[in-house]
Amino acid sequence: MAHKLKTYICSRILEVVNWKTSQNTFMPSLLSHHITLGKGQKGTNIEFCLPVTSLQKVLSRDKEINMCEVRRIVTDDIICEVHEETIKKDVSIVFEINRNVFIKEVLQDIVSDPIKWRKTLARSLLPHSEEKKVIVEYSSPNIAKPFHMGHLRSTIIGNFTANILEFLSHKVVRINYLGDWGTQFGLLQVGLDMCDYSETMIKQNPLQLLYQAYVEANKRAEIDPSVSARAREAFCSLERGNTDNMKKWQLFRSYTEQELQHVYQRLGIRFDEYRWESQYSGKQISSILHLLETRGLLKNESDGKKVVEINEQWRVPVIKSDGSTLYLTRDIAAALDRYDQHNFTEMLYVVDISQTDHFAALFGVLSSMQLPWASSLKHIKFGRIRGMSTRKGSVVFLSDILDEIRDIMATKQQESHTTKVLLGENNERTADILGTSAVIINDLKQRRKRDYEFDWNRALQVQGDTGVKLQYTHCRLCSLEKNSGATLPLECDSSVLQEREAVLLVKNIARFNEVIMKTYEDLEACILVNYLLQFCNLINSAFEVLQIKNEDVHIGSQRLLLFHSSRIVLNQGMKILGLQPLQQM
Repeated sequence: MAHKLKTYICSRILEVVNWKTSQNTFMPSLLSHHITLGKGQKGTNIEFCLPVTSLQKVLSRDKEINMCEVRRIVTDDIICEVHEETIKKDVSIVFEINRNVFIKEVLQDIVSDPIKWRKTLARSLLPHSEEKKVIVEYSSPNIAKPFHMGHLRSTIIGNFTANILEFLSHKVVRINYLGDWGTQFGLLQVGLDMCDYSETMIKQNPLQLLYQAYVEANKRAEIDPSVSARAREAFCSLERGNTDNMKKWQLFRSYTEQELQHVYQRLGIRFDEYRWESQYSGKQISSILHLLETRGLLKNESDGKKVVEINEQWRVPVIKSDGSTLYLTRDIAAALDRYDQHNFTEMLYVVDISQTDHFAALFGVLSSMQLPWASSLKHIKFGRIRGMSTRKGSVVFLSDILDEIRDIMATKQQESHTTKVLLGENNERTADILGTSAVIINDLKQRRKRDYEFDWNRALQVQGDTGVKLQYTHCRLCSLEKNSGATLPLECDSSVLQEREAVLLVKNIARFNEVIMKTYEDLEACILVNYLLQFCNLINSAFEVLQIKNEDVHIGSQRLLLFHSSRIVLNQGMKILGLQPLQQM
């Protein structure tokens, strides 16, 4: 959006400073990233701003820049004026662009070929970088415990992270690394024996019954030490590969995966791979322990533990005194396995901020092993949600919360005078999507690293800055295209899109690439969320002024083109955030 105009401005700058293209073929693209759309509107032209410090930083590495030459760029049919302006104490060169040229440039590419527009936009944002192969690990619940809200936040943020990487043409592998190993799963095995659940019972309700068995074993262990001993023995038996126990475990695991996939489908979440901690048990990591030992990194403690010494200061346990593995050990094995399989450029772990020390230990051990790719691992931290249980009590199973959200949203939908109530199965599915949209946007509009208090009323309100607003506006745009009676034109005639509301919409559409780039650089979804919410306000204001029905045919069709372009941008932004855009509600 407006990429060609930015590139044109850069070419004029390079021309007046006698820049030779052969010096750096990426220079115009590098420079264009520092040009931003001005927020104000003075007169009839559109302003683009380039900070002087950014210009000097980009160009002066290879050439001394004479700023007077840049200020004296000769105007033409595109650049109407060039002047300096102080913006937030920083001096910028302001290029005033012909408004009609700007409007046509922004809208024409979207309408002509939306798919090509998307690909061109992605290339323009990262033109000089190679395509990366990025593994994103997110969600990662434990099968012995309910899918709690920390996992929900990891799922939402991880999905957004994978989406924006894919939008920018990186190859993304989405991994769900499920916890099915460790001493706590010895407790689960003991609990299953205590509760005497049949395989049929577990198959019908796996998450609930596995959790109940785990809770029962924990209760018994508090008053009977022999229960903990049995649990440790059960887990050691699993690690040794006991055939009967492993078969049961794999069966329960498959039931759990099926149930989780149902929940993910409701959320609109997908994974490329499901991986399990149990894939990296004692036998599988023996070679890793040998590697650590040969490199002089593995140390024996007096109590039987094995540790890795990092920087001669930090002793990180990798094997417990009873010989069983730790979560860290299995994470080391998983990282090595993933690099062997995927040869990734980066691997991102979307896990809450409380696990900072764990990932510092993981990255430290891998770096100590002198693995060249260890520096490409990153912990994408996020804060915690406080106070999110169902309204009726303390149940925290995600399926229960999603059911409650769906039912509340269905009631609101029926009571609303501004939404069309659908009947039967579609109505339930629509309510489900609206409810999950509300929860997703309520989460993503928060700063990623901040804790926040969940408020049901605020998350589920139909009015205000919510996921419902995004869905409602998208549906309204779909309805307009379907029922306006106008025909979408092939060419943009910017001369008839001169109303203030039309120009503001076009400017906001043009900002999409800047917003996407900032969102990507910071991995902060709230930047994109706030942009889309403001965009919806502008669209809904434009609805009141830019009528299509009972209007001149040409004017009506051009307004339809504007609203059509707005819908494409809104739709794309919603999908990046992980929403499933509705066409009616």
